[in-house]
This record gives sequence, C-alpha cells and structure tokens, in this order.
Amino acid sequence: AKSILDQGKGKGIKGSDFDQLEQRLNDVSKALSIEPDDADAYNNMGNALKEQGKLEEAIEAYNKAISIKPDYVDAHYNMGIALKNQGKLEEAIEAYNKVLAIKPDYAWAHNTMGNALKDQGKLEEAIEAYNKALAIKPDYETARTQKLHQQASICDWDSIAEDIHLIPELGMSEKDVPPFTFLSLEDSPERHLTRSKINAKVRFSQKTLPPKLRPSHMPKRLRVGYFSADFREHPASYLIFKVIECHDRSLFDVYGYSIGQPKLDKMREKISGAFDVFKDIHSLSDIEALKTIHNDKIDIAIDLTGYTNQGRTRLFSYSPAPVQINYLGYPGTLGTDFIDYIVADQNLIPKSFQQFYTEKPIYLPHTYWPTNNTRIISQKIQTKEDMGLPNDGFVFCCFNNSYKISPTEFDIWMRLMAKVDGSVLWLLKSNKLVKENLMKEAEARGISGDRVIFAEKVENSEHLARHRLADLFLDTFNYNAHTTASDALWAGLPLVTKLGKGFAARVAGSLLNAVGLPELVTETEKDYEALILELATNPIKLAKIKEKLTNNRLTQPLFNTELYTRHLENGYQQAYQNYFDGNLPQTIIVPK
Repeated sequence: AKSILDQGKGKGIKGSDFDQLEQRLNDVSKALSIEPDDADAYNNMGNALKEQGKLEEAIEAYNKAISIKPDYVDAHYNMGIALKNQGKLEEAIEAYNKVLAIKPDYAWAHNTMGNALKDQGKLEEAIEAYNKALAIKPDYETARTQKLHQQASICDWDSIAEDIHLIPELGMSEKDVPPFTFLSLEDSPERHLTRSKINAKVRFSQKTLPPKLRPSHMPKRLRVGYFSADFREHPASYLIFKVIECHDRSLFDVYGYSIGQPKLDKMREKISGAFDVFKDIHSLSDIEALKTIHNDKIDIAIDLTGYTNQGRTRLFSYSPAPVQINYLGYPGTLGTDFIDYIVADQNLIPKSFQQFYTEKPIYLPHTYWPTNNTRIISQKIQTKEDMGLPNDGFVFCCFNNSYKISPTEFDIWMRLMAKVDGSVLWLLKSNKLVKENLMKEAEARGISGDRVIFAEKVENSEHLARHRLADLFLDTFNYNAHTTASDALWAGLPLVTKLGKGFAARVAGSLLNAVGLPELVTETEKDYEALILELATNPIKLAKIKEKLTNNRLTQPLFNTELYTRHLENGYQQAYQNYFDGNLPQTIIVPK
C-alpha cells in the first residue's frame, strides 16, 4: 500500500505520454481507495486530467484537494491555470489571489495572474503583476518576457530600455519562454529558432503514436484538416475563408477543427459552412481529439495557430496525420521534429535562411499569403473630418498593432513629419495607454502630439474603406504589417517596407512583390526614409504608384485567390506524394 500511496502522491506530472498519464491516474485512484482524504493525490489527479485536456474533471479534483486542505497552495494555483485555459479569467484571478493570500512570495502565481489580467486587457495591472514576480525571482525569464511584450503593447519604451540589453539572452537557455513575444522585440532568425526549439522540447516531451501505415495506393482525394483557434471574427478567418471555398473538391476533402473558445459570430457561421466537415474540438481532451482526427482519416494536418493565443500544437506532437504543416498563424518556425513543412515563398525564406527552420519550405511561386478577393469595402461615405484628420496635409498611416512599433521606426516617422509640413501620423488605438505614450514620444522629438491621430476599431468593411483617407502606409521593421499590409493593398493604399531577416520581418515584402510593386521594398533604414520622403513630397510619383496598385490589384497574383489555391494544393499534393514514396520531408517548389 505504501508504494501505491507514494506513486499517487507524485509531485506533478511532467511527461504527457497517454499511457503514462493513464497509469498515474490508476495509481492515484488506488491511493485514494486506501486513503480517501489524501489532498496530494487529488492534486496529482487534477494535474493528470489537466494534461489530458479534461479541465472540468481537473477542477473537480483540485476542489476536492482544497476541501481537504484549504490552504493547499499548489491546488489553488493549478486550478487557476485550468480555469484560465477554460477562458474563465475572473475565476482564475480569484484562484491566484487565494494562492497569494497564503504565499505572497509565490512568483509563478504573480506571473500567471499577469497573464490573466493581460487577457482581460488590463495591461498596467498585468505589468505590475509581472514586476512582482520579478522582484521575488529576478531570473524569471517568462515573467520578464511577458512584461516586455505588454510594455511594447503600450509603447512604454523607457521601461523597455531598462531591459533591452537582456533581450538577446532571454529564452536562450533551457528555460521555456513564449517565442511569439520575441518576433517584435528583435529580428534574429537564429535566436527565434533556438527559442522555438527549447519551447518545443519543454512542452512536447511526449512519444508520438506509431506512424500510420502507408496506404497501398494514393488516395483519390486527400483529406486536409485545418486546425485553428480563430474560426471567428479574426484576421486569420478573413484570409483563409476564400481558400477553403476555392479548394478543388474533386481532389480534396476539407475538414475544419476549431481548437479555441467558441465565439458564435457571423464569420464563425460563414467559415464553418465553407468546410466539408467542421468540428469543434476545443473542449475535447487530447486523447478524445486525437481519436476524432484518426477516425476522420486525415492525410494532411495544418496548424493555422502555432504559438499564438489558444494554440494546440501539442496535438500535432502525436502525429495525427502522416503529413503536418505549419501555415499562416505563426510567422516563423515552430522548432519541432513533428511538423514537416512550412508554407512560404522564396522572398520570405531565401535558400540561405532555410537553416533557421526545422520545417522544410513549401515554396509557393508568388507569395505564401492567402487573400480573399471578394472582401467588401464599405461604400459608406467617410470624411477626414469624421476620422479627426485634417482636410489638408499628408496623411502617413500605420494600422499595425502597437507592440510592433519601436523607437527606431518612430524616430524616422517623426523626422519625416518635421520635413513634410502639415503632415499627420494616423495610428490604430490598440489600447488606452498607447495614445498617451505616443503623443508624449512625439513631443519629445519636437512634433506636436496632436499631429499623431488615433483610429478607433471599427467593423472590417468600414476599416478597409477608411484607408482611402490616408496617403501612404508606413511599415514596422522586426514584425511587418501582415494582415494590415494585405488590407492596405486591397483598399488601394501603397505601403513602404524595409526587408528584415526573420519570417515576420519579410512578409510585407512578399506581398508587395506579389502585387507587382517591388519598388516599395527597401533594404536599409536610410533607403526606407528616403523613399517615403520622396513619395510624400512628389505627388506625381505617388499618384503613379497608386494608379499602378489600382490596376495590379486585379491583374497581379496577390489577390488571385483561385490561382493561389491551385498552387497551395499542388504543394499539398507534392508533400503527400513525398510521404507516400517513403521519403523524408524535402524542399518543395511549386511551379507557376
């Protein structure tokens, strides 16, 4: 009995192999049959259930542990994590507050409290929570990383400057940090790869399931499964919707798997109807989800979320499909040994940069970026006055998320505004603090704060329409405009970018090449600034660029969704043929 009790009380569950988890649950059940009031065993049961994705049952187990031992810190903390994973943020915060009432110096609880507050949009409070975690544990890299990302979101550059020397080293040891946050903090494909590899190693330690038996003949139709947390009003759905519709049903059966908290809006209804089969698996445990995928006999599984919010890349670590692809959602490598390919193009990942990706590229001929050439641009009349813009004066614009803007770009933008009389900078109001901070930063650079104007978030077709009121879109460097670049170009607004090294830093260049405007892609900060100044002070040249964009929208490949889908399908077919032939993943080049 002693050995069973010891096993049932094991300190948490590190490995997540199904057999191991089931064995641990059996051990816990045996322990509880001998000692029914064992709080440790209930906590351990909760951890095993949480690892399996059975969050309701996990919370029930933690509650039993707490009923036996009310001041049980680990059980309160673990319950907070399970509640946050369910999207129950207020309840998660309540659980973390209970932890901190018992143990105020519990750094991990301050960090997870920060994460929940961040998800509620309470960025100042989130930063305060991360600072509390760091005061207790100064080497807590995850908390520092999250703090930096939220400081970037509110453009608190003075605070970032205090830690900026640490950025190159964060996440470079065997500590798990969220890789996404670094895409905007620095442009280093080598370090992005290292962080993703460490993240994968720490989070996906499972053994994969036995590989599926290779079929005796090529399937007549390939079953493609798209996995996303964002099948709702979200940029990813706007982009992928038309591709799903355009898939050739004589060659493909197209499945959609929703892995995020469901949000029942118009886009959810629209995109779910575009798939041949659509399943919501967000509430299923890993075991249940994998059974569903295996029963559906998926040939190619596509991760549309990656290391972004509510991602479930862990499912792919069990190889639910013989071919697995990283596409669109995460702009970089996932650093795993179980994702075979990444959809790209040769502008995005030049051959010499392939070394920074664990996936082999599927090179599409024009751009990797999907578009929807049926997106509606509102015909509602909008005036500059409506938007708070001056009737006269050049309108520089950047609708990128605020965390993408750094002092480097802002310095250039302010110098340009000083040289272009009466010009204004039109930005997106991502949060309430960003306006205050950026107006202050403008004043510090000799530009009146009221020349920086903020756009509120509006319905998508109206947002597309208001691009007509701007003159030129200015891109950010480490993390380019992605969806925002696509929006601007579809709305007829030219964009100037600077080509970086990492995936996220090269996307706008990929789009501009595909719309036939390579002359708007620069390679240095000096050239970026000079080109913008030339266009802002030479109305004839800018008018010619706008006319070219207007013509190219309907003739160049970027917005030819049907042609794009044929190319994407060719990439899928080559990837599956390669698997069918018994080969390891290899670079795929899709012909024009």
